[in-house]
Amino acid sequence: MKKITNFNDYTQKEIDGQPDLWEATFHLYKNLSHQVDEFLKNILQQENIQIVLTGAGSSAFVGEAAQGLVQQYTKCNTKAIATTDLVTHHQMCLQQKTPILLVSFARSGNSPESVEAVKLADEYCDKVYHLIITCNKEGKLFNYSKNNKSRSFAFLLPEEANDKSLAMTGSFTSMLLSILLIFKEATIKEKKKNTEILISQGKKILVHKEDFKDLAELQAERVVFLGSGPMLGIARECHLKLQELTDGKIICKHDSFLGFRHGPRAVINEDTLIVYLFASNAHVFKYERDLAISIAQDKRRIRTISLGKTAREFNSIFSLDLDLSNQDEFHIVSATLIGQLLGYYTSMRMGLNPDNPSVSGAISRVVEGVHIYERSKTKESDLEYLP
Repeated sequence: MKKITNFNDYTQKEIDGQPDLWEATFHLYKNLSHQVDEFLKNILQQENIQIVLTGAGSSAFVGEAAQGLVQQYTKCNTKAIATTDLVTHHQMCLQQKTPILLVSFARSGNSPESVEAVKLADEYCDKVYHLIITCNKEGKLFNYSKNNKSRSFAFLLPEEANDKSLAMTGSFTSMLLSILLIFKEATIKEKKKNTEILISQGKKILVHKEDFKDLAELQAERVVFLGSGPMLGIARECHLKLQELTDGKIICKHDSFLGFRHGPRAVINEDTLIVYLFASNAHVFKYERDLAISIAQDKRRIRTISLGKTAREFNSIFSLDLDLSNQDEFHIVSATLIGQLLGYYTSMRMGLNPDNPSVSGAISRVVEGVHIYERSKTKESDLEYLP
């Protein structure tokens, strides 16, 4: 592993600090639970209310992972729509006459698309409410909530959630945990137990950091993350985490276990590593197991690692069996550590600075170079032949 000097190593500290951050997030939720419940109670009782989970980049993937669970918890139609889609096609994404609860996830709260998405929703929708989950008290989204208290509520995470490194780690997992705590129909005592199990799982994964360092030394050229249902959103976040922490040098892909059979499996070669993020649901696991066995029988000896369940028939080079018997949802939060750890140690192996791995400066902590155009001053004909 190449030696890197002159960097703060915020990334490792922020990865390692997540179990403590999750505990702090629970206590924050516990203290604010009455306020957030009061804010949501009348909103969620409205006829045809639609919940839209939004954010940009990793913040959008929080919504992807939580979408099905929030819909299951609330019985309300729930969609995950990235702010990067809302800004360009809000009329296709939002229903003007339908009351909407827009849940915005944002580490900084300053991304141009995230701010514009809130403005668009206010201008376009007849009735819209805002739940803002953010890590930055100085951000534009948090300040928006302070100025629009009748229609908005801000859930401001602990300062530790506001990652200093480029890659979102604790910010992602704490925002995901927050949305599950806020919408899950359960007592505070039950949610505390869920969080305690999650913390235990996170610590169990972090104990294996040396194993992830060894996995980084495999020098896989391609890495595929597979997940089902809520875990598919986690697979996408893991895909991004490894790809951005290696400055795009590792080509990554994500898919569902069943979806991977329909063409995307062609990406596999001898230099591929496949990461199985197994579901806790026994019925879902049957489908996942079938694919894992099929890949284990591939004559090219495809390397795989497994999280959630282990079995000799998978021939995985590394397996971590989490006890999922008492946990049906929150474990998706801890599964995110897999992409973070693979990304961090692969970045280190390549001699990159994990805190700021983009050598070219193509990506930055808060996205740069996005110009928000005034819709009223832009005609469709003006856009046809832009240089």
